Amino acid sequence: MPEQSNDYRVVVFGAGGVGKSSLVLRFVKGTFRDTYIPTVEDTYRQVISCDKSVCTLQITDTTGSHQFPAMQRLSISKGHAFILVFSITSRQSLEELKPIYQQVLAIKGTVDSIPIMLVGNKSDETAQREVERKDAEAQAATWKCAFMETSAKTNSNVKELFQELLSLEKKRDMSLSIDGKRSGKQKRADKLKGKCSIM
Repeated sequence: MPEQSNDYRVVVFGAGGVGKSSLVLRFVKGTFRDTYIPTVEDTYRQVISCDKSVCTLQITDTTGSHQFPAMQRLSISKGHAFILVFSITSRQSLEELKPIYQQVLAIKGTVDSIPIMLVGNKSDETAQREVERKDAEAQAATWKCAFMETSAKTNSNVKELFQELLSLEKKRDMSLSIDGKRSGKQKRADKLKGKCSIM
């Protein structure tokens, strides 16, 4: 079966230490670790409901360093949806997303039909906040993407983040919960123009 018909690829970008891996691990495994371990690239899979059937949500957790530009370009070209993560405790981490967004725009040509979420992680660390919610919302408006604050540590808005991202996908009907399953084989075209959700 063609890979793109039953995999929905979400790519997570952001500076080092903003909590990309923590968000993904909290969502996929329900765990949180306090120690920081730099990521080169990890991929996690989760079965979700997609077009009244099921498909695989493939989440690529990318490196926060700029040492691997070719990997970054490949992730963008293969990705269906993008999560751009910064830490609310670091204005610099929001600035570092700007060239990544520009690269998504350059490789995809347009972001009009691409689900993109701007995510302010570490929302539990309010005493160290450097990025006000209104500033992040203004950035999201400029980029024509959705915005949400999360905390992987306290599990705040983590599942909601992925559900919201899937709801932005208009080509398929997706959800995190597996409701109805369609019997028989679906045609590829049917799946591609369908919709998806998280289970």
